[in-house]
Amino acid sequence: MFGYSKLSYDNQHIKLSLFNFVFLKITHSFRNTIHNLNNRLIATDTIIDLAKKTIETERDAIEHLSTLLTDDFAKVVNCIIESKGRVIISGIGKSAIIATKIVATLNSTGTPAIFMHAGDAIHGDLGTVQDNDVVICISNSGNTPEIKMLVPLLKRGTNKLIAMTGNTESFLAKQADFILNTFVKKEACPNGLAPTTSTTAQLVMGDALAIVLLEIKGFSSTDFAKYHPGGSLGKRLYLRVADLVSKNQMPSVQKDAEVKKVIVEISEKMLGVTAVLDGKKVVGIVTDGDIRRMLNKYDNIKDLTAEDIMTSNPKTIPANTLAIKALEHMQKKGISQLLAMDNGTYVGVIHLHNLINEGIL
Repeated sequence: MFGYSKLSYDNQHIKLSLFNFVFLKITHSFRNTIHNLNNRLIATDTIIDLAKKTIETERDAIEHLSTLLTDDFAKVVNCIIESKGRVIISGIGKSAIIATKIVATLNSTGTPAIFMHAGDAIHGDLGTVQDNDVVICISNSGNTPEIKMLVPLLKRGTNKLIAMTGNTESFLAKQADFILNTFVKKEACPNGLAPTTSTTAQLVMGDALAIVLLEIKGFSSTDFAKYHPGGSLGKRLYLRVADLVSKNQMPSVQKDAEVKKVIVEISEKMLGVTAVLDGKKVVGIVTDGDIRRMLNKYDNIKDLTAEDIMTSNPKTIPANTLAIKALEHMQKKGISQLLAMDNGTYVGVIHLHNLINEGIL
């Protein structure tokens, strides 16, 4: 028994020693490779040429893509428009990533869409597909195992099946009701392995589909803003002067107010400006700049009033104006504040900083 244990220990020891030897050798080789790469600078021209080759390969594929459009594209568009359901887009691998992007684009441009991973679909997610939905399957080869398993399951229902594939003779294409041909002659990858040109073609085809649907539906910038309320793009489309003015204090003085009161009002309201009123009517504006000019011009300011130093006929803007228009007005006039008016009544000040804070500028 003792001898057997000793033998077992020796074998384990030998195996461990061999493993350590191999591991150290691999590690040493890897470190030498990294060291050699770090010390081998690639010429800038070579790098730029490789990048240009990739871009040009994909450009040529996209130019060719437009020639692949057939009546099926128009049928797909009409099918989606006539459908009372959603667009379900499925794929596997890199095509799945492209599918999620196309879904996002469709949703943001007024066409309800949902992503369904082809692998997950055959393990329970097939319930995502409802009776009135249109299904788009994306697969460059059209012959992946997941697609071959998924398609027959989809065909059991009444849903229209659209194939977005680079192989019109594939299993997917032959089973589909309509085909969106995304054939490419070659991948940008020199080994022809990494999906590059093919996924670019899928992405462009998806964009074409989304934009055509957008145009036909008459999807406007106002509609777009409804789906993008949080970003700076959305704010450019819906945010109004009144929305920003309501967050500010409303500086104002009467035209006969003493200069000291004018300065205090500008300082306390922290907008660098105050409106000058005659009762409720706006007759002028006093800015930080007006205060500085007054101090340079007058030695004695004790008897001066707001009316003496104000700028008459101040720049104003209706409160219901889009904030982006207020920005354009400020840039055109070279100013940083505007008095907001609501049917002739002064309601506050919009400042350039408001626009910056909202990400509009």
